[in-house]
Amino acid sequence: MESAIKEIVARAVETHTFPGCVVGVVTRAGYRDIFSFGRFTYKHDAPAVREDSLFDVASITKSIPTGSLALRALEQGRITLSDPVVSLLPELQTRYRDEITVKHLLTHTLDSNLQLSRYKDLPPEEILAAIYHADITSIPGTAFRYCNATSILLGILVERVFDEPLDTLAQSHFFNPLNMTATTFYPPDEIKSAIVPSEIDEWRGGTVQGEIHDESAWKLGEIMVPGSAGLFSNVPDLLTFLEMLLGSGKYRGIRFFKPETLTQLSTNQIPETGACTGLGWELNQSQYMGSQCSNRTIGKTGFTGCVVMCDLIKGVGLVLLSNYTWPHRKNQKEQINRVRREIADVIFRQSSKLGYG
Repeated sequence: MESAIKEIVARAVETHTFPGCVVGVVTRAGYRDIFSFGRFTYKHDAPAVREDSLFDVASITKSIPTGSLALRALEQGRITLSDPVVSLLPELQTRYRDEITVKHLLTHTLDSNLQLSRYKDLPPEEILAAIYHADITSIPGTAFRYCNATSILLGILVERVFDEPLDTLAQSHFFNPLNMTATTFYPPDEIKSAIVPSEIDEWRGGTVQGEIHDESAWKLGEIMVPGSAGLFSNVPDLLTFLEMLLGSGKYRGIRFFKPETLTQLSTNQIPETGACTGLGWELNQSQYMGSQCSNRTIGKTGFTGCVVMCDLIKGVGLVLLSNYTWPHRKNQKEQINRVRREIADVIFRQSSKLGYG
C-alpha cells in the first residue's frame, strides 16, 4: 500500500499538484498508518513535511467541528432539525427567513449565490451583514447549494445554542477529550513557521502561513470564529476523530455520538433535490472518494488540498493533508480530486488486508 501511495504522491509532486503531503489511514480496530512526503515548498532546502506537520484544513472546519457540534446539540435536545433558524438568529433578514430550518444549514439546501470572496475588502461587520441579508433564490430545502455563508450561519447558531464561542465548544466537546492536542483555531506565533504554508498572496502581503487561508474567514476572524474555515490540524489528530466515528461514535470509553446519529450522517438527507449529503458531512461523493468505498462513506474536502473520508461499512478512514494552493491557487479541483480518488482507491481496495476493517 505504501509503495502505491508513494507512486501517486511522487507523480503529484512532479506535476506541481502540491510540494508535499501527509496521508493517514485508520481502522475501526484502531490500526493506523501515516506516511509523509515532500517539502513545505518546491525549494530543495525547504523544511520536510513530517507525519505531525500542521496544515490549514480549510473547509474541513465545516464538519470538524461546526457540523459535529450541531449534531451534539441535536442529540442533547437543545435544537431539532425543524427548528426555524430565525428563532436563534433574528438578524437573518433574507427571503424565506421564516422557513429556513436547522436541517437546511446542515445539508446546504439554501439556494444562495453569495460569493464571500467578493467582499474580502470590506470590514468584517459588513461581511457578516451581507451573510444575514443574502438573497435566497428558491424555497429552502429544494436545491443543494454549497456555500460558505451557510456554514458561518450554522457556526453562529451553535454558539447561540450553547452560549459559548465556537472554538471553546470545539475544545471541550471534541479536541480535549479526544486528545487532539495539535488542533486549534489559533496557532501560537512561535509555531507558525512550522506550519505548512498555503499560498503566496499579494492581497495578503506575501506568504500565508499559520493564518487562515480563506479570505472571508480571515477577515471575519477579527470579530468571531467562523464556522466555515480556519481550523489547523494534523493527520494524527484527524485520524483520532475518524476512529471515533468508526467506533459508532465512541472512543476509549467516551461516547461522543449515538449510533443513530452515525446512521443519519451516512444516509442521504436530500434525495428530493437529486443531490446527496448526510447531516453536516458530505456523503458518497465519487469525484473525490473514488470507486472502492461503500455508499455509506462520509467525508469533507478543504480548498487548501485536504480531505477526510470515513467508510462506515468497511470500517476504514483516511486523511490527506496537502498544500494544493501553493504557490498559487488553481482554477479547478480535478487535479487534486484525481489524487484524492487514486489514494482512496488504493486504501479502500486493500481494506480487508493488513488488519483493516
